[in-house]
Amino acid sequence: MARFAAVAAAVVLILTVTAAPEVEAKKWTVGEGKFWNPNVNYTIWAQDKHFYLDDWLYFVYDRYQQNVLEVNKTDYENCISDHPLRNWSRGAGRDVVPLNAPRHYYFLSSGGFCFSGMKLAVKVEKLPPPPEASPAKSLGISSMVAGIAQFFLPVIVMWNVNLELW
Repeated sequence: MARFAAVAAAVVLILTVTAAPEVEAKKWTVGEGKFWNPNVNYTIWAQDKHFYLDDWLYFVYDRYQQNVLEVNKTDYENCISDHPLRNWSRGAGRDVVPLNAPRHYYFLSSGGFCFSGMKLAVKVEKLPPPPEASPAKSLGISSMVAGIAQFFLPVIVMWNVNLELW
């Protein structure tokens, strides 16, 4: 009977863990199909998106002409690239920026490209808490677990009894 209780507990644990939704960081390709280029309105591109902690931005651009500089808000608004907070350009024109703090991030490209629209501001937020399960949903999961337990537990018990007879 102790085996039965242990197996039942294991089945319930597995079902509980697998029923929980997982949240993964998202990779945002800046500009999507237009990438990081002049004459793209990145404010419009970003306006309907939610950027969360641990997401990351992927910049794709012409490495011989543009770059990715992180600047403060004032430099972003005025397209000033003289003293960036960080230069994310690594030389390949394929740069990843991790969004690892909940705050505003400001990016631009130097060489006058900022004045052609190559600037992006994003607000990074903490992930919202998962929604609480409604009583109906909880009942549904409980019913599912109970139904699965009613099917599998007799099979497991019979299997254990048969093993003990050997």
